[in-house]
Amino acid sequence: MVTLQIVPYTEIEGLSSLGRIRKLLNIAKEDKIVLLQGRLRKEEEAELIKVTMEEINSEFKGIELAVINPLENKAGGIFKIRNDMISVLLGDRHGLTVVGPASIVKSIRKDPHKIELLTKESKAPKKRKR
Repeated sequence: MVTLQIVPYTEIEGLSSLGRIRKLLNIAKEDKIVLLQGRLRKEEEAELIKVTMEEINSEFKGIELAVINPLENKAGGIFKIRNDMISVLLGDRHGLTVVGPASIVKSIRKDPHKIELLTKESKAPKKRKR
């Protein structure tokens, strides 16, 4: 069974960068796939990957990370100015960030408008019905 946990941006916006990273990483360590409304800053994404690499062991195999931002490719004139102003006022709420444990997520494919998340088959023994 795959568990998705939705994290609204408002739940992490008051945290420090390390607090945001810890929160997302801790959820992934519980074998849940995180759907974060919005996105981390580029430096936070890099730090998330760095912290993850330091914590890999026999029980935690790492994470898969993808960010989709449908507004990213619509960078023209007034549209871009409007979105830049919204970003300044509201923070990084555009888009969707997906963080999943590598033990569950086989791969994440993305384009500007969708994410395909492929999961691995469970290795747990199947229960027999009697």
